Amino acid sequence: MTTTEQSTAPAGGQHTAPTAGRGVRRLLAALAGLLAAGVALGIAELFAGFIGAASSPVIAVGNAAITLTPEPVKQFAISTFGEDDKIALVVGTLLVIALYAVVIGLVGLRSRRLGVAGIAVFGLVGVVAAVTRPAGGLFDAVPSLVGAVAGSVALLALLRPLTLPTSPVTRATTVEPQDDVAADDGLLGRLREVLGSGDRKGAGLDRRGFLLTSGVAVGVTAVAGGGGRLLQRRFDVAGARSELALPTPASPAPALPAGADLSAGVEGLTPLFTDNREFYRVDTAITVPQIRPAEYSLELTGMFDSPRSFSLDDLLGRSDLIERDITLTCVSNEVGGGLAGTARWLGVPLGAFLRENGVQDGSDQLVCRSVDGMTIGAPTRSALDVPDAMLAIGMNGEPLPVEHGFPVRMLIPGLYGYVSACKWITGIEASTYSAFDAYWTERDWAAQGPIKVASRIDTPAPLRRFPAGRRAIAGVAWAQTRGIAMVEVKVDDGEWLPAELSPELDADLWRQWVLPFDFTPGSHSVTVRATSADGELQTDARATPFPNGSSGWHQIVVVAS
Repeated sequence: MTTTEQSTAPAGGQHTAPTAGRGVRRLLAALAGLLAAGVALGIAELFAGFIGAASSPVIAVGNAAITLTPEPVKQFAISTFGEDDKIALVVGTLLVIALYAVVIGLVGLRSRRLGVAGIAVFGLVGVVAAVTRPAGGLFDAVPSLVGAVAGSVALLALLRPLTLPTSPVTRATTVEPQDDVAADDGLLGRLREVLGSGDRKGAGLDRRGFLLTSGVAVGVTAVAGGGGRLLQRRFDVAGARSELALPTPASPAPALPAGADLSAGVEGLTPLFTDNREFYRVDTAITVPQIRPAEYSLELTGMFDSPRSFSLDDLLGRSDLIERDITLTCVSNEVGGGLAGTARWLGVPLGAFLRENGVQDGSDQLVCRSVDGMTIGAPTRSALDVPDAMLAIGMNGEPLPVEHGFPVRMLIPGLYGYVSACKWITGIEASTYSAFDAYWTERDWAAQGPIKVASRIDTPAPLRRFPAGRRAIAGVAWAQTRGIAMVEVKVDDGEWLPAELSPELDADLWRQWVLPFDFTPGSHSVTVRATSADGELQTDARATPFPNGSSGWHQIVVVAS
């Protein structure tokens, strides 16, 4: 006799697909995770357009990553990617999010709760990163929260077509087959089981529904993300900057003598002044802070006799503005590196400004605060005593570029930027080194960073091939506040040869140097060293930038043929 037994789908109302079907579902689940992450980020960007770019989870997490990354890794990123380090960080953050999203999609296929929990964790990380940044607030949590909710809804909607419930199917089990009809009934039952879903490759898969839902997810991501970016433009201050008129300095920079810039006659030599668009930029701001001139305020706090706040008009209206030619150098600059540049700066003399407001003798550190919460610790004595130290408002004849600190930044010649060049400065607290560790000091960089004597070969380029014969070797050298007295060049194991220097204009300005040399055919090493005006010879001892700046002679290899 023949008996039958009832077979139903597995627990949860879902039916297991054949092996091939399961592979397709996993692939689509991974894609579902990616699309859900895209929706989450797109919606988050939309809300960040109302609150501020820094509240975007990608930016917030990226900023947190900068803060938490060990210094050797940061130095590697700067030396490898240069000024593109922030782009590399954002790309890396997005890649990590993408991998995480793939895992969430696969996990969500097996358990909706775990998938949603994974997105919730993603949102929580964004919330924590946004609200704990120095300039963060509670509203900065909104983009990550709303994005996480939208991502969860998207994930559930995208996974639904991959796990359609199937109806119970009667499966014939032959105990004692009596005729071929029973066998045929069993075969038909199996066919109905496979064909009963929306996809012939297996039960529980609706490709058409997934394609439709995916299209909606892509559309939401594009519209929300693009809309958020457009909304964030309303914070842009480029228009206000272009309308700002710079005052005439009471003490202008001296006119340059004829022939002061040697780069006009030497191909490959760095110009005496660096164009604003070419000026190096190294900071921790993934998104450039935007400060409207009318809303700007500089607050003096701490050990001042008369602490108060100053508007931008207060600074622009001063009668003692100075204009100076100053070379800046980043402490992250490697030997022979390009993280140095010269500009004509306009600003308020810092020493006079501090004395007017009664900075007290007990202060040995100025804690300078940027609008984004960055802290820079500058030595009070240098701020008072270095003649050209200033609160800069102009750069090369125009208002500070936004990415270089608009509307106000501080600079002190002779010190690396990490202890002097606070961009987007909104506060100066007269304090002490024992009372407060600034951002970089907290990360074990030296508390005070005087710039070391340095020189660089610009031309010929390393490993360059050129015809044998006379060719110019040229570059720049700097020792801010002291000046450069001599530059010497050595080819192979020959003697040190003095190079021709550009006119000495200011001790804070680098000097170009040129040495014509007759190269014989073959490979040659070229080495340069400089001597400061106070007699210090540039050391040949190699040191990395951490913790107080690199050192050593710049050496390259070239080939004459």
